[in-house]
Order: sequence, then C-alpha cells, then structure tokens
Amino acid sequence: MTGILMAIRLREAGITDIQILEKADRVGGTWRENTYPGVACDVPAHMYTYSFRANPRWSHRFAHGDEIQDYFEQVAREQGLSETIRFNEAVEQCHYHAGKWYLKTSKGSELEVDFVVSATGILHHPAYPDIPGLDSFGGEMWHTARWNHDVDLRGKRVGIIGTGSTACQVISEISALDCDLTVFQRTAQWVVSVPDKEYSEQEKASLSRNPSRLATLRRRYAFALRNTFSKAVTGSKLPHALVSWMAKRNLRKSVRDPQLRARLTPDYPVGCKRLIISSRFYEAMQRDNVHLETTAIDSISEQGVVTADGKTHQLDVLILATGFKPFDFMRPMDLRGRDGVTIDEAWKKKVQAYRSLCIPGFPNFFLMLGPNSPIGNYSVIAMSEVQTDYVLKLIDLWRRGEMATVEATEDARRRYNEYLKAGMGKTVWVRGCQSWYLDADGDPAMWPYSWEQWVAEHQQPALGDFVREAPDEAEPLRPAA
Repeated sequence: MTGILMAIRLREAGITDIQILEKADRVGGTWRENTYPGVACDVPAHMYTYSFRANPRWSHRFAHGDEIQDYFEQVAREQGLSETIRFNEAVEQCHYHAGKWYLKTSKGSELEVDFVVSATGILHHPAYPDIPGLDSFGGEMWHTARWNHDVDLRGKRVGIIGTGSTACQVISEISALDCDLTVFQRTAQWVVSVPDKEYSEQEKASLSRNPSRLATLRRRYAFALRNTFSKAVTGSKLPHALVSWMAKRNLRKSVRDPQLRARLTPDYPVGCKRLIISSRFYEAMQRDNVHLETTAIDSISEQGVVTADGKTHQLDVLILATGFKPFDFMRPMDLRGRDGVTIDEAWKKKVQAYRSLCIPGFPNFFLMLGPNSPIGNYSVIAMSEVQTDYVLKLIDLWRRGEMATVEATEDARRRYNEYLKAGMGKTVWVRGCQSWYLDADGDPAMWPYSWEQWVAEHQQPALGDFVREAPDEAEPLRPAA
C-alpha cells in the first residue's frame, strides 16, 4: 500500500526515474500475504482508502481481505504501475557510499540510486512460537499468514494457538465448520462489538452516484475513530471510559456462562493490547464444538499439544496465530549506511528513528511506517499519506540544493525519542500488559499523542534537525531522483 502511494506521489512531483522492487509476484502487502478465513480490516472500509481514490463498492463496513487486495491492484493498474513494478525481485544488499546507494537484488541486478524508500511494511515476518517439539507435530501445521487452503478442516480436530486479532477472525469463521476446535489462550482479549454492516447493491450505487455523500461517510468514520479509540489509548479519560464500558458490557452481555466469561476476562485495562473489533467472536467461543484451553502449553508432540497439566490434546491440524515480528522492518536486507555501519549495529541498543522515517547514519534513506508511527491509533493509509508528503518535501529541499543529503542528526533522533518517551506515561500501553506494541525493553513503539498533533508536526521539516553540509558551490535544480 505504501509503495504504491509513494510511486504515485513521486510521479506527481515530476520524479519519474523510479525503480519499484517487489519481492512477491503482485502488489498488496499484508492483504496479499494474509488469506486466512475471515481476514478483514478493523478500520471502517470507507476511510481505509487513499484520499484521492474513494471506493463506493465496499461490501461491508469492515472490508474483507480479498476486496482490499482487489482495491490496491485496481489502483496500481489505474496508475500504470503494474507494468513497471519489478516483481519477484527482492533487495538483498543496500549499501551507501559517497552520496549514492548501491543495491543488489535477488535476480543479480545492480542499481545505483540517489534515494531509497523502504516501504516494506510492519507485519510481514511471521513469528513462530518458541515451544519445545514444535517441529515434531505429525499433522498439518501452518501460520495464519501462510494459510494452507488445500486442507479441508471439516471433520478434523483443529487447534489454534493465540487469541489476538487474527485468531479471533479465524475462530469466528472456522468454528462454524463441522470441526472440533480447541483454542489455546495465553492471554484473554478485550473485544468491542461493532456490527459489520453489509451494503446492498442499491447503497453501493447511491454512493457511486453521490461522491459528496461518500466523502461525508469517510469523514464521519475518521471523526469517530479519532475521538474514541485514538484518544482512549493515548490518555484521554472520557474516551477511555467509554471504550472500556463498551468492551466490558459486550463481554457481560455476550457470554452467558459465568465460568467461561471469567476465563475470557482480561486482567489488564482496555486498550493495553490491541483492541479487537468483532461481533462474532464470543458467539463462536460458545459453540458446542469449540473448547477454550487456558492451561499453559508445555510442548508439542507428534499427537498434538501437551499442556502443563500433562494432558495431550490430540489434533489433526495445528494453526499458529502467533503474530509477526514488528521490529524487523526492512530486515533481513543487508543494509549499510555511512562508513559501512549495518542496520543491526545502528539498532543494537534500540530500534529508533527520527519521526519514524529517518535513521542517522543512513542518508537519503526513508523508512516508511517505522518505529513510533501511530499504528496502534489510526488508519495506516492515512499515516502513509502524511509521511509521503513529508518525504517529498525533504526530497524537494535536496533537489533545490538546500541539503547536500537528507540525514537526521543523532541529536535530533535522541531529542525526538525523549519527546516520545515523555508522552508515554499517560498512555494505556504502559499499564502492565505484554503486546507486540512493546520493544525488547518493554517500551511502546507507538505514537503517544493525538492524531492531529502527529499530522501538524509533519507539515514542514525542521531544517535544524538535519545534517546541514552546504554544497561547495551553488547548484541548479537537480534532475529527478
């Protein structure tokens, strides 16, 4: 999604000498990778679009994965990108030297470029659980991001490890099949029920004919998200109280059995972990063929999952809904900046960047949706549009000769991350739970302030935060990078 957007915006800025490399065989990112049953976005569909390309044809309030994938493929075709993207070609080496980046790809190609934009996304490296005996399981096993569609789950004994956002979507879907499903829960989740409205053909046609109505719908969803969930997690008491009431009321009203309800009740504040949006999860958990197991997993055997009480849960299929590695970003790419410093060396103590985008020591390199982007607060597409505009302003300063290179100073990175840390104390993410929002030190890699503040701070680059090596002599406007 971000790479498509960046290519479009660069072309609009008159920059046409662009190479777009994609490791897979088509566009789509996370929506290409994740095809598990029930996959959908938890941001309302009509605001989960590019601002310049509305979609009146969404079938549901929360768009399903295949529809989102179709949307990005349509935009890429409409913009003439599909035939220019270098598919099935990953960047393996990316080295900086004397003002240029030198790239080598999986196909053996070599490129010399002025700027590199890493639009590799956040959640694309599956995380596999560190459970003894995982490789010994004798049945079918896969991660949700690598779903095996050749296996029919009907009539089988199925186990799923995890109860995060992905797991809840999968459970809601496959529990309706004629299978025996055991859910292995380490941590209960807070769930808010928002009905997944289905749009009729008449409603789609009406939105297609009336762009202003479609724009109004987008603004209403954006307003609601900004002023409820976004504020709830960043410290506003009234929105947090409202969201907490909604989640607790949903659990109380939806789960009839008090013992099951107790086992599904989290022991941390609402929003500390990713809040789950689902109107079907609690219904699924109460089906006769679904069993909730809260005893810790000890190991995996050939027959199934062995819990700490010594019981073996015999399974035919084991599904790993264990999330992703959110701090890998562009890795395992061999990325080396100034003086040959690797990204692993630069991030040895902490994964940080300046404004989530710029890494000191890596000139003319932009990491889209990097650490401390507001990924736990808002729509990722909206974030990418803000960051893309900011990057284009920096590139324009370089083209005009006002910057020899675009490189944040180490002091700017330090001050920016101190500013982030100062705001974390009031957020819900520091209230004692474990989640993928936290880095290795237990610090949230989130944006702790309001969405409006994030947008405002990206309106204009602060030149004092960048290395200001003046060119030896005045240069004319540089050619397109």
